[in-house]
Amino acid sequence: MLKLSAFLYGKMIELRNALYDKGVLDTHDLGARTISIGNITAGGTGKTPLVAYVANILAERGERVCILTRGYGREHPKQKVLVSDGANIYADVREAGDEAFELARSLHGKASVIADADRVSGAEWAKRTACSTAFVLDDGFQHRKVKRDVDIVCIDATNPFGGGKMLPVGRLREPLRCLLRADILVITRSDLIEEDRLSKLRSDLGHLNPHASVFQASTTIDRVVRLAEFEAEMTSLHQVGRTLAFCGLGNPQSFFSRLTLDGIELVGEESFRDHHYYTQQDAEKLDRLAAELGAESLITTAKDAVKLSGLEFAIPCYVVEIELVLDNPDGFAAMV
Repeated sequence: MLKLSAFLYGKMIELRNALYDKGVLDTHDLGARTISIGNITAGGTGKTPLVAYVANILAERGERVCILTRGYGREHPKQKVLVSDGANIYADVREAGDEAFELARSLHGKASVIADADRVSGAEWAKRTACSTAFVLDDGFQHRKVKRDVDIVCIDATNPFGGGKMLPVGRLREPLRCLLRADILVITRSDLIEEDRLSKLRSDLGHLNPHASVFQASTTIDRVVRLAEFEAEMTSLHQVGRTLAFCGLGNPQSFFSRLTLDGIELVGEESFRDHHYYTQQDAEKLDRLAAELGAESLITTAKDAVKLSGLEFAIPCYVVEIELVLDNPDGFAAMV
């Protein structure tokens, strides 16, 4: 049954793409520079840090940037929500969705964020109210209703092609040949695999799309702060001590591996489903596990931290904020 579902899903995607390719289905020009950032597999590919990275590039060049996002996991997905106008945040995490809220927080003063399933409507509203001059489509590769100037696709180095099969058997959202639509391919988490695997992946991508520019991206820990002082100055890593890491991400192992590579002493790892909203029961569960493992602290991601407000932990909880690093930042910025 799953194989049949995957076959039918693939045929549906092929038909939809053919209708766009032949002009039967219309694409809408947003009337401003539009950069799409997406992926070809379901689950976490490290896309959100790249969205912020691109928004920063555009903002530094004087653009009035607006991020258009679906706002996955929010309470009312059909509503248009102004998450941020760049200066103020107007929605909480449940109204905005965790990724949209975190983008609004991290891009304070640099970009507005609108959560709307209809990106065209969201863009028209942004131009009228915020005079936006550049748009970044979050998770936009499959959103072909919007015309884009640059199409960027994130490829997770640790699981690049999702088993090579379509949903729901594998993790592919489209057949791999659809990568031909991309202008830029960014291999995320490139530092988490061996060099020979990375070379083979670059070669595979070159065959799948010989015209796209390929960049490698990794992340470094920008700062670690106490949960209660999310906006405070950096905390030294040695203060974290023996720690239990937890997160609700599409690819939790990438977070745990990042911590280990940066020298943080993990005594345990705890994963929740992607976009999980935490309760006090979750906090107490983590406290018990930490006590069993002899952890001195807890540590999590900024995406998770925005959903921990009001929860109490028996031991300190730290938040990791990461910075994206590209192998050729000048070349990437020039294309954006």
